Amino acid sequence: MSIILGISGYYHDSAAAIIKDGSILAAAQEERFTRIKHDASFPHNAIIRLLDETSLKLNEIDNIVFYDKPFLKFERLLETYVANAPFGFKSFTHSIPIWVKEKLFQKKSLIESLKKIDSNINFEEKLRFSEHHISHAASAFFPSPFEKALVLTIDGVGEWTTTALCIGDNNNLSIEKEIHFPHSLGLLYSAFTYYLGFKVNSGEYKVMGLAPYGNPIYQNIILDNLIDIKADGSFRLNQHYFDYSTGLRMTNKRFSALFNHPVRESESELSQFHMDVAASVQAVTETVLIKMISHLYKEYKIPNLCMAGGVALNCVANGKILKHTPIESLWVQPAAGDAGGAVGAALAYWHLEKAQPRNIMKPDSMQGAYLGTEYSDSDTRQQLEQLGAQFDYVEDEIMLRKTAEALAEGKAVGWFQGRMEFGPRALGGRSILADPRSETMQKNLNLKIKFRESFRPFAPSILADYLYKYFDLTTDSPYMLLVAEILDQHKVPLTEDQKLLFGIDKLNIKNSVIPAITHVDDSARIQTVHQDTNPMYHSLLQKFYDLTECPILVNTSFNVRGEPIVESPEDAFKCFMGTGLDVLVIGNHVMYKDDQNPALSTRYETQYELD
Repeated sequence: MSIILGISGYYHDSAAAIIKDGSILAAAQEERFTRIKHDASFPHNAIIRLLDETSLKLNEIDNIVFYDKPFLKFERLLETYVANAPFGFKSFTHSIPIWVKEKLFQKKSLIESLKKIDSNINFEEKLRFSEHHISHAASAFFPSPFEKALVLTIDGVGEWTTTALCIGDNNNLSIEKEIHFPHSLGLLYSAFTYYLGFKVNSGEYKVMGLAPYGNPIYQNIILDNLIDIKADGSFRLNQHYFDYSTGLRMTNKRFSALFNHPVRESESELSQFHMDVAASVQAVTETVLIKMISHLYKEYKIPNLCMAGGVALNCVANGKILKHTPIESLWVQPAAGDAGGAVGAALAYWHLEKAQPRNIMKPDSMQGAYLGTEYSDSDTRQQLEQLGAQFDYVEDEIMLRKTAEALAEGKAVGWFQGRMEFGPRALGGRSILADPRSETMQKNLNLKIKFRESFRPFAPSILADYLYKYFDLTTDSPYMLLVAEILDQHKVPLTEDQKLLFGIDKLNIKNSVIPAITHVDDSARIQTVHQDTNPMYHSLLQKFYDLTECPILVNTSFNVRGEPIVESPEDAFKCFMGTGLDVLVIGNHVMYKDDQNPALSTRYETQYELD
């Protein structure tokens, strides 16, 4: 028996994962426990909680694997500054002291942090280091259902690599091609995230959500000036317009001059210009991916594709890959960002360093991504009683019926069941649920519950057996990582006046029979729900269907803007009392807002820094 702890951290989205003989036992992000979104600190709390979840002690861990190599990152930093000298001196003086003090000697820092959990262990013997894109590739391929696949990892930057193509074959991964810093599709997208006034490494999904409100009229400006895309999909970025290599910003004045607009101030009004820019960079991203993947298929003749890295979370592009490339099957790691590197580092060590065989599972070996913490009835009851909550404890069938009835009545429900999801998506473990047929639900959820921008769309959870009846998608999407168009028979024809609207004015148009989850371009980011991976959530959807003949629910993460997804019953109750949620269901504990003490309400929307 071999137990391996994987760790990612010190950049963003720190996480820990535990595998036993190649099987993933548990995984979670540090942010869920510290309540600091995208927390980059050593995943101290995640390790302790996952050890408890798996009934293990740290001295039972055989190896501990960190997801990248700090010395290679430091090498890239130094070489970049030297190559660009004297430019970037201010950034150099800002970054180097942090590296020398904290990051360069990360092995020592890791050991010191681990000793705070157990000081009696010789971690020097146990600690290993993976490489950033190997960790990503391992997280994408080894849990996948494929014996052989193309494995594409694309993000901002790891050590040097920004894009890597590997071939996964049974228990092996071989790196075939790489694109190196400063040429990065992830950093191009992040540069536009910065330019549009959103937070880098956090707001990229807002750019994706904003894009359908615009037209890609700046696509040629980007292609002519910022990125040179080759026939095989490889690319180079024109560093004349960027400042991320040596500066403290993503873009420079030339970038702003190119578009004849300054960088948008955060929280200022979004104009049609911003929407068109978002549409343009999204279109360019899709062009790169479609060209690259089509060429790779032509070269290697492998029909299966696995993806990881931050760019793999672009679910709109993922849908286009399936539709416009020869790839037959796509599997994306649900925690595709740096958090997933913890899983990948552990699996890479098991399969690549220890040469252990794979146990290939269908549909995959991520267990629906339900890999986090779980609370017993007694723990839940204790927390709720200490908080002063008023609740009824009921059997499963009654709980499901009451929840489905509340949803059918138009109420917004906080849903907390089973193990917490690993990755950025709520998948029916820690979710806010609502009726997708409501014309006002999308606006109400954004403004009164999530406290976030009105343009942002919501995703549908759908009983897997009904997918083909509602969406133009022929493959399951259990991790909410594919966008597809709603079928014509469910669309609502636009009036002549509505056809003339553009930009944010499209927001309030009812464009389908399930308007709360249909984006302005008639698309939706789909989660297919399966009996075998989440029986309780599947049963709720079935109960809702029995009441309404609608097999779909609105599913958004259980949090407000700037807050990590709730981890504990206490987190869930505080969010419930601080927002416009009507009902809270934690396990078999059912709570209604009208029954609660109003004194327990708080100004919840001001408690977290805006993302």
